[in-house]
Amino acid sequence: MPEIHEARRARLAGLVAARDADAALITRLVNVRYLTGLASSNAALLVRADGTAVLATDGRYAGTAARACPELECVIDRATAGVLAARASGRLAFEAHDVTVEAHDALAAEPDAPDLVALGRAVEELRMIKDEAEIALLSEACAITDRAFDAVLPTIRPGVTEREIAVALDRAMVDLGAEQPAFATIVASGPNGAIPHHVPSGRAIAHGDLVTMDFGARQGGYHADMTRTVAVGTAGAWEREIYELVAAAQAAGVAAAAPEAVTKEVDAAARDLIEAAGHGDDFPHGLGHGVGLEIHEAPLMGYDKTGKLTDRVPITVEPGVYVAGRGGVRIEDTLVVRADGPELLTKTTKDLLVI
Repeated sequence: MPEIHEARRARLAGLVAARDADAALITRLVNVRYLTGLASSNAALLVRADGTAVLATDGRYAGTAARACPELECVIDRATAGVLAARASGRLAFEAHDVTVEAHDALAAEPDAPDLVALGRAVEELRMIKDEAEIALLSEACAITDRAFDAVLPTIRPGVTEREIAVALDRAMVDLGAEQPAFATIVASGPNGAIPHHVPSGRAIAHGDLVTMDFGARQGGYHADMTRTVAVGTAGAWEREIYELVAAAQAAGVAAAAPEAVTKEVDAAARDLIEAAGHGDDFPHGLGHGVGLEIHEAPLMGYDKTGKLTDRVPITVEPGVYVAGRGGVRIEDTLVVRADGPELLTKTTKDLLVI
């Protein structure tokens, strides 16, 4: 998609000029991919304020770069950042959140080194609003995630371990066409459900457990993220109570996700319900985050976060209640903020399933 990547580089060039810089050196690999289409473990990109650009990578990716971005001049050299900085002059903006102090000092020490200035998270800001091609890939990843849940659900029963369920979800996503799981799958049962990021263990599922599964597929580099909590055999009164509370909070958060909504107010739409029910201390994390080429990207939604949502921004909405020693519930969807209302990309039912 050379035209898409050219348009992205043109937008970045405008930001470079606005920062009174002559060029930007992009070293975060995910940002290089966003701007060129090249996925690699060693690459950098020089984007000049006039819109021209040069890519650098090493010999392992020469053929891949030629296919992914034939419109770009490509330099083959393992010292990607250094070789591009040597081609810059004047003020060179760099990704200070990615470049180490050691790497910065090496760039600054080069003969005729450009004047190095911080770029800020300019590319991350561009990445936050997705084009429809990106949303289509996210939608495909979410559809695979939904189907994997349907495939694995009948296998969840007493005696099966958390780790076995996690492996089954990962295998199902790949079998259904995913590149790979989007992140390390979480399966938390019984009292382990009170740990938001529990690592799946050898604990066997027991009758009466709540089982929380947080997982997603990656497709075309784009990450899905969904969480569902089910009950095994039966659901007690306390389990139904917190499930209904989390479901109501999740619905309120989804409804609040609109263009121009302040991120901490979206968080509050869900958090206030949980706090009013006496479980404020049992919801220790933010309401959600952006998704795309990374599983966690801007914007972040929490009580202490700043910023606003806008059209075509994919986010997650994932409130939870975690009762120490007993268990927990989390419900999460990936959705796209739209002017006419949120577009849910994960479509698995959020009714309490007792299996």
